[in-house]
Amino acid sequence: MATITAADVNKLRTATGAGMMDCKKALVEADGDFDLAIENLRKKGQKVAANRSDRESTEGAVIAVVNDAKTAGVVVSLNCETDFVGKNEGFVKLATDLAQLALNFDNKEAFLAADFNGLTVAEKLIEQTGVIGEKIEIGAFERLEGAFVGSYIHAGNKIATLVALSANVPGAEEAARNVAMQAAAMSPIALDEAGVDAATIEKEIEIAKDLLRQEGKPEAMLDNIAKGKLARFFKDNTLVNQDYIKDNKLSVAAYVKSLDKDLIVTGFRRAALG
Repeated sequence: MATITAADVNKLRTATGAGMMDCKKALVEADGDFDLAIENLRKKGQKVAANRSDRESTEGAVIAVVNDAKTAGVVVSLNCETDFVGKNEGFVKLATDLAQLALNFDNKEAFLAADFNGLTVAEKLIEQTGVIGEKIEIGAFERLEGAFVGSYIHAGNKIATLVALSANVPGAEEAARNVAMQAAAMSPIALDEAGVDAATIEKEIEIAKDLLRQEGKPEAMLDNIAKGKLARFFKDNTLVNQDYIKDNKLSVAAYVKSLDKDLIVTGFRRAALG
């Protein structure tokens, strides 16, 4: 029987994030074999993950990161079950580290299969389920590329956004952040009218017509009035057409053009918990 020292327990605890008693038990069961003890903790995580597979993970941390060149970014959410865990400093750091790794991948599947300190990301999530005792999973994975990409994370890590501009002009970083903040606050459904799917447009027109009929408007007038209401829908719900939150005399598109007449917003991504 190997002698398990406090230093051994602390080393395993530092490496895995598991509780002290769990680490000691894993080392005893592994007869002091450090790698086997890690494997035992991972197996415990797999068991906990299986037991909690039907639980909702609607809390956590949403992180947006951009590469050094400011030409690509990702929004990743690390989800858990409780707000208490989601606010934990170690949990937020893990979410941030995972988001930094995610910058290297185009899709969630490749990211989950990527190496993260000797484990795949998917295995790390299972391990952390065992350590924390809650269902841990990657929720959102959104990637955006552009001539200039900026990001914004709302206080508390509940919402994060990315915005791409058509050029890296003076003031682009502040403008991209401001528009990303707009996307976080106003939750647009699309960049512009072209990005709204046909089913949504048809639904909005029908809603408008039904309301007009209830108001007693003549059937012959419904199409034209409904088109006006649809234009208002686009203004309220598409990013570039929304009133700019810091100056409602401007649309978001007009705000961006105030920096450079040719500058436009080319894309955005938004992820939120819940």
